[in-house]
Amino acid sequence: MTCIIVDDEPLAREAIQLLISKVKSLQLLGNFSSANAAAAYLTENAVDLVFLDIQMPGTNGLDFARNIPRRTLVIFTTAFSEFALDSYEVDAIDYLIKPVRLERFQKAMEKAKAYFKLLQSDHPTGSIESIAGDYFFVRADRRTFKIFFKDILFVEGLKDYVVLHTEERKIITAMNIKTIQEQLPPSLFVRTSKSYLINVQHIISFDNNTVYIRENEIPIGDVYRSFFFDEFIANKLIGRK
Repeated sequence: MTCIIVDDEPLAREAIQLLISKVKSLQLLGNFSSANAAAAYLTENAVDLVFLDIQMPGTNGLDFARNIPRRTLVIFTTAFSEFALDSYEVDAIDYLIKPVRLERFQKAMEKAKAYFKLLQSDHPTGSIESIAGDYFFVRADRRTFKIFFKDILFVEGLKDYVVLHTEERKIITAMNIKTIQEQLPPSLFVRTSKSYLINVQHIISFDNNTVYIRENEIPIGDVYRSFFFDEFIANKLIGRK
């Protein structure tokens, strides 16, 4: 995978560059101190992945991410954890807090490489073929998969696709998250952010900002928080009388 770094702090760029050097599958094409300089580079060069700071002079990282090529993946790198929810609203692959630890960086790269491979697999097209009872058929990567509702952990929006995270595999198909939400039973599936739709049966725990499903941390966006807690959680809480 090819990548670039966009960060206004020289020491931060050096730190990410050092981490990139430890991943053999990454090729660093350049690093930039501003979103404008990076944007100019992207008009002439294809890049698979951008390591992107959020708070920068001029154009900030969030606005920059909204305007980069659709097939370019983004991992945010920032010192401010309060921007985490915002990052997922622009289809970021991951969100790393500075200073970035090697093991956390490697985890983000595993996710990025998996999605890069999925997105490169014959430009996947897909659709829901039919729904019957407690399962449906979905077309993805020149095959038709039978998916039981109960086996879906969560659905993740990724650029022009959705990723179905199931008990056994990840299935990527060309469809937006709103379309698939309309096909799934509302008693089981609830939207927690612009990019995530979860199966409430698989919730392990949650706090005000995050739902935990197995090892996955699913963000709860401001727009969806009230509905999630009022409609799915409030009447199931056991409290002191």
